[in-house]
Amino acid sequence: MKEKGKFIVFEGIDGSGKSTQIRMLSAYLAEKGIRCYETREPTDSPFGAMVHSCMTGRIQTDERAIAALFAADRLDHIFNEINGIKKKLDAGFSVLCDRYYLSSFAYNGGLVPTEWVIALNSQAREALRPDLTLFLDVPPEEGMSRVERRGDKERYEKLGFQRKLRENYFELFRRFGEEEHVVVVKSEADKAETQKNVRKAADELYGF
Repeated sequence: MKEKGKFIVFEGIDGSGKSTQIRMLSAYLAEKGIRCYETREPTDSPFGAMVHSCMTGRIQTDERAIAALFAADRLDHIFNEINGIKKKLDAGFSVLCDRYYLSSFAYNGGLVPTEWVIALNSQAREALRPDLTLFLDVPPEEGMSRVERRGDKERYEKLGFQRKLRENYFELFRRFGEEEHVVVVKSEADKAETQKNVRKAADELYGF
């Protein structure tokens, strides 16, 4: 029987560098002989495609509907029989995921009642919690500067909201941090410096 893989989630406000750090950590773990599967939320599934359309403005809808779409996409992400997170973990892959339910608590919970969003995601939270959650912390001004260099902005990419979002995350860490195994990593301008601290947390998880 294969040993079950580890589930590592990357969180952060927009422009925090999650995608880059996931790629770098995946390469590092591969060198250690650990098979990794990189994924993200929203996904590329039909549920995720609807979320993407809401984020870009192609679909106009209420924030409550968006929160529900995120929750549906997440459940499919966990349980999908083809490439779901649980299937990958059971096959021995370590799963590196760009966003998970803490994103919903912080983003959606900043616009509709937080307790409702937490309840909406209760099945996902009961089914699968991360072994490690890495929060890449960047000042909102720097994050938005990175987003603007990238190009098109999405629904939540406004400086005022990003400032509130960062506050929401830290409030969640005070409430759930120990349960969610959260490690806060400063997202440096030097990506290698950020990665050094990401690897330190991963090394502790794997016992390297």
